[in-house]
Amino acid sequence: MEDRNIYIVRCGEVALKGMNKPYFERMLVERIRKVLKKHKGIEIRREDGLIVVRTIKDISRDTVIGEISKVFGVASISPAIEVESDMEAIEQAAVAYMKQLIEEKGIRTFKVEAKRSDKNFPIQSPDIARQIGAKILIGCRVLKVDVHQPECRLHIHVRRERSFLYEQKVSTLGGLPLGTNGKGLILLSGGIDSPVAAFLMAKRGMYIEAIHFHSYPYTSDRAWEKVKDLAQVLTQYCGNIKIHSINLLPIQEQIVENCPEEEMTILVRRFMMKIAERVAADTGSLMLITGENLGQVASQTAEALVVTDAATKLPVMRPLIGMDKVEIMDMARKIGTYDISILPYEDCCTVFLPKHPKTKPKLLAIMESESRLDMEGLIETALEGKETVTIRPV
Repeated sequence: MEDRNIYIVRCGEVALKGMNKPYFERMLVERIRKVLKKHKGIEIRREDGLIVVRTIKDISRDTVIGEISKVFGVASISPAIEVESDMEAIEQAAVAYMKQLIEEKGIRTFKVEAKRSDKNFPIQSPDIARQIGAKILIGCRVLKVDVHQPECRLHIHVRRERSFLYEQKVSTLGGLPLGTNGKGLILLSGGIDSPVAAFLMAKRGMYIEAIHFHSYPYTSDRAWEKVKDLAQVLTQYCGNIKIHSINLLPIQEQIVENCPEEEMTILVRRFMMKIAERVAADTGSLMLITGENLGQVASQTAEALVVTDAATKLPVMRPLIGMDKVEIMDMARKIGTYDISILPYEDCCTVFLPKHPKTKPKLLAIMESESRLDMEGLIETALEGKETVTIRPV
């Protein structure tokens, strides 16, 4: 019917942005263009509230749908055909399209649903549906109308010059386009939670940069590779991710020598926040992001989180805070990070782990312990040894 494949991309939440809608649509088009840039012959246009993607026939539909599906801000995608906004042309295209579906899918029942965006079109939506349905019944004798549970819903979208016909509507991630909500710095470990937290914040339009803490040589090179592998998966959704790697071992050793054992976890966590705050300032990140979940471990009790937050002036986003572990694991499987996260390579949080960590720390007591340490010197030394890598989508 056409020499190109056509896809209708719907914007979902972006459509609710009022006066800012054009900005969000432009950002969304740019993200789609980036994920499809490896292919030749791609055309992407905003057309009266829709984004229309046109590709050459050589690019498979599964490939295009799969890649656009990972763009935040896209609510759904429909492979479509495009015809002149003329009733006879639409009728002919509809009959041919249904014959194709009969052959490919063996459908026997259908329903036509019509939408008339061009109010100057001489036929109203219900009448368009009835007329097209009648033509299909004449042209496709094996079909019957079923208005309740049809095997195929044929959508007719009549527009000013060109109209679209489609049957399939593939639901996608939704959310907001990357870059519409600034940048955040994720504390990325090798565990299950933090990659999911990064994904959820990116889904709200936030560019993601990462900081990773290790305790080499107690933690291995393979543990570092694991973190980079997790970031590699996230780049499918988040684009390029820069990771700043910090060796925390000298700080941990000083805490072990000078502070109560039961405060080890919370003291290390506060150092992480202070170091992350410095890196955030250098990278233009507006906030810190963690995978913490209320009550999951000793450092994530309500009291511990309050003391942790007191270490930084930046807001700390915890998108997993009210989720249970099963929900987080399910989401990790869905986005593709779970199998990497469960690989048995240690992270810095398991080094010098106290037998009985304090679950209800008091800020004054923690600050008194910190006064025994050269905090500024330790932080500066950690930052001097910072290594940075950029992970790009493959």
